[in-house]
Amino acid sequence: MDTLIEGSFHIVGGDFSNAGKASTELKTILTNCGLDIAKIRRAVIATFEGEMNIIIYAVAGTITYEIQNGKLLITLQDIGPGIKNIELAMTEGYSTAPDWVREMGWGAGMGLPNMKKNADIFKINSIVGEGTTVEIIINLY
Repeated sequence: MDTLIEGSFHIVGGDFSNAGKASTELKTILTNCGLDIAKIRRAVIATFEGEMNIIIYAVAGTITYEIQNGKLLITLQDIGPGIKNIELAMTEGYSTAPDWVREMGWGAGMGLPNMKKNADIFKINSIVGEGTTVEIIINLY
């Protein structure tokens, strides 16, 4: 089956003024596709968490999405420091965010756990000093 819809967003590290823009645009796109609101909510939460991780930690990143064969695939790829200990990073409440980010209300250590919680399939790969790639699949049916 052909891809029904696809697109991407470029995220700039440190650009807190545009935080949430990509996930909000994705919500509009998925809503216009007539998808189930519960599936949209899961996609938007997972995308927002990843978007914030890129803004907080990376130099830049890309969020791509595609709907194909009854699945929504969201891929978040960044150029950043990478994650030294993925198992620890997946622990709710664990955060390496600097104090100034926490003072803004971000960096509570729920990003990756929330991404996984809202995915039917969650994959993460990280290379220290290069960046991180997260793949999220949400079954639409």
